[in-house]
Amino acid sequence: MDIQTKKFAVLIDADNSSISAISLVLEEVAKYGIASVKRVYGDWSSETLKKWRDVLLPHAITPVQQFAYTKGKDATDMILIIDAMDLLYAGALDGFCIVSSDSDFTPLASRIRENGLSVYGFGKKSTPEAFKKACDKFVFVENLISESDLKNTEDYEIVNLQVKKILDTNKISDVKAVSSVKDTTTTDIMDRATLNLIYKAVKDNADENGWANLSMVGQYISAVKPEFDSRNYGRAKLSGLIKTLNLFETKVDMSQMYLRKMKKQSA
Repeated sequence: MDIQTKKFAVLIDADNSSISAISLVLEEVAKYGIASVKRVYGDWSSETLKKWRDVLLPHAITPVQQFAYTKGKDATDMILIIDAMDLLYAGALDGFCIVSSDSDFTPLASRIRENGLSVYGFGKKSTPEAFKKACDKFVFVENLISESDLKNTEDYEIVNLQVKKILDTNKISDVKAVSSVKDTTTTDIMDRATLNLIYKAVKDNADENGWANLSMVGQYISAVKPEFDSRNYGRAKLSGLIKTLNLFETKVDMSQMYLRKMKKQSA
């Protein structure tokens, strides 16, 4: 099935999601398919969710009311899970997009995947590992926001230059990539485990000459580490990150990019 025809249910936990990122999340979802169901869950009688009303109508998101029957208990989680299971068994969807930073949705993500459907998670970088690992892919909303802030600004080019300068040092254990520039510059560190994962992905997907298809490498990395995103390291796409690392040879054949480990130069 063409990826553009895939139908997704976008289920948003209003209590554990950023309202400022919703439009960006929906843009990201559009890369994978059509958001045929869009629902946001919360207690709409609460003043804390008042600002959410401004984004519901423009994005055609259906609000689902759930009163907090007991203080300290999150009834929103339960109604979202019940709705998700109803949608799952209706059999009209190809996947789910769960927008939350709450680890309580870990069993839901696992259950949906057991039924052969895809699960994309959207949440903060502080989201517990269990939920991130339970998804096919997990996208950090901070990346979506910073990417949006930088587009069409001079700062966007400044970031790319800073990232290249830092990564070109080849001191991989100390690699720091600029992820955003606003009032101050923030950095993320590419740890040794992530770099080793990239090497392994290339090795395990390589042909007899050591060349690996970039698309296959990307799928391998996402399967092992769903939260991996080239935007964590200041690059919009994996191809850009690979080139910036300066550790792999690359070539393009029939519009497909291939890479292999760069051979050491003889002295």
